[in-house]
Amino acid sequence: MRRLFKKITKNSRSEEDGIFFDKLYKILGFKPTELKYYKKAFTHRSSNKLDEKGNPFNYERLEFLGDAMLGSVIAAHIYNEVPTGDEGYLTKMRSKIVSREHLNELGRDLNLIQFLESKVNPQHFGENIFGNIFEAFIGAIYLDKGFIYCEKFIHKKVIEPYVDIPKLEGKVISYKSLVIEWCQKEKKSFLFDIFEDNGMENQKYFGVKLVIDGKIIAKGRATSKKKAEEKAAQRAYFALQEKMDKKS
Repeated sequence: MRRLFKKITKNSRSEEDGIFFDKLYKILGFKPTELKYYKKAFTHRSSNKLDEKGNPFNYERLEFLGDAMLGSVIAAHIYNEVPTGDEGYLTKMRSKIVSREHLNELGRDLNLIQFLESKVNPQHFGENIFGNIFEAFIGAIYLDKGFIYCEKFIHKKVIEPYVDIPKLEGKVISYKSLVIEWCQKEKKSFLFDIFEDNGMENQKYFGVKLVIDGKIIAKGRATSKKKAEEKAAQRAYFALQEKMDKKS
């Protein structure tokens, strides 16, 4: 009787954990064993939680682990699928698949934000929060179920629905890198001239002028310097596409 009571106590869950378990099961396709890993994967640093040893309790370490798991599984897949690809090709293709933009898309598609515990208003998060918790989620799967389950999940949720090698070969993930590479190859001087551009709006904006060989080729405006540079580079690429494609 005593043993039976212990068993029931161990296997019982709170109603909240039961709901969390059911939602995870639908996303994972298999039953999670240790919910603590997944709870950590959805805990933002603003929650100011500490573990039993007094260490910060949030998803950031799991994000690091998940990034490594994703990279290794994706790298193995590309290596096997493209036996003629050299190191540079394989690296570029892996970068396209695990790009921040793509990871954000995956996190949004799985609606992982529904689980996030944070003291920050969700409207104040940038787009990268979706990719961050997706990577943390992968890390949680690895700790909970091991590499084989983790690999199967990545194949089912990332590789099968999203990875199309021929399409990815033509996909540009960074126009800025493309423009810089072209300028360096053609021995052209270039400068991303950044300035603050608030206009009449409350939110801070940045403007960028992309100057090549002393001539302004394109401009970009966005809420961060990085995004503004990328926007200017994208416009420059389309303006110079014919010249760049001839030399590529």
